[in-house]
Amino acid sequence: MVKIYVDYRWDPNGKAAPTFTEAELKTAVEVAKSSGRIVAVHSGTEEGMRRAIAAGVTTIEHGDNGTPELFKLMKEKGIALCPTLAATEAIATYIGWKKGTDAEPESVKQKHISFTAALKAGVTICMGGDVGVFAHGDNAREMVLMVDYGMKAIDVLRSATSVNAAVFQLKDLGNIKPGYLADIIAVEGNPAEDIKAVKQVRLVMKDGVVYLQNN
Repeated sequence: MVKIYVDYRWDPNGKAAPTFTEAELKTAVEVAKSSGRIVAVHSGTEEGMRRAIAAGVTTIEHGDNGTPELFKLMKEKGIALCPTLAATEAIATYIGWKKGTDAEPESVKQKHISFTAALKAGVTICMGGDVGVFAHGDNAREMVLMVDYGMKAIDVLRSATSVNAAVFQLKDLGNIKPGYLADIIAVEGNPAEDIKAVKQVRLVMKDGVVYLQNN
């Protein structure tokens, strides 16, 4: 996989701006895909997303300022969105936001707007929390927020398993089927009814080998 930052905070005022022309992105995608690699892009600006969509990337990570029109194009082209809701909330807390006490900062409000628009457009949603922005090992917080922001729990579970595997072209993963790798977890409770159950891990199996088992 090739990842490209199609926008970043590099304009004279420190605001995010596109980093490549549409033609450059099309060439990058063409070359990457000719080698059998998919292209994932970091993009939060409207113009960066527009160029990335026109170039035919595989996924867009973040998509903070996506519009209904852009998400419609993503749906039409089969481009998936990895919304990274937890990263946005984590960054907001680092600069002083107290969730549940303070009013939502603009970044979080905008994330609600863009994620809702993506869901309404029927865009394929991946699950990825941009881990490193917050502590490793707490990836499940992204799944909880996806539900809090309006996605059905069963669809979040699919995003974290079969959808991610399909989008990133990972063979023999993401489903429990004969011939697939036996990468399985068991949790306490039913995450299709309460997504928070994914935090109550009782069994971890990797390639058929049990690494954790709590009764």
